[in-house]
Amino acid sequence: MKIVVTQTFEQQMQDILENMLTQEPETVQSFKIYLDTILLNIPTKAAKYKQSTLMGSEHVQEIEHEGYKIPFYHDKQNNTYVILGIIKVL
Repeated sequence: MKIVVTQTFEQQMQDILENMLTQEPETVQSFKIYLDTILLNIPTKAAKYKQSTLMGSEHVQEIEHEGYKIPFYHDKQNNTYVILGIIKVL
């Protein structure tokens, strides 16, 4: 079982972390570590996440974390979870 992230996710995450630099470093680090933990646990927790309201596909689910939505899908053929992006929810 693999977990891969798209280039879109990587760029969006970089932008989020850069915007968070005005906060305490411990807050930013805690956010990133907890998010990484959530993403690493997708294979065992995927069933608990709902269908994405952002993507318009029944095959895409989403994780909500601290005001962000993280859409992902399970590529069953390749036994891979693909993290599509991370979007701030207003």
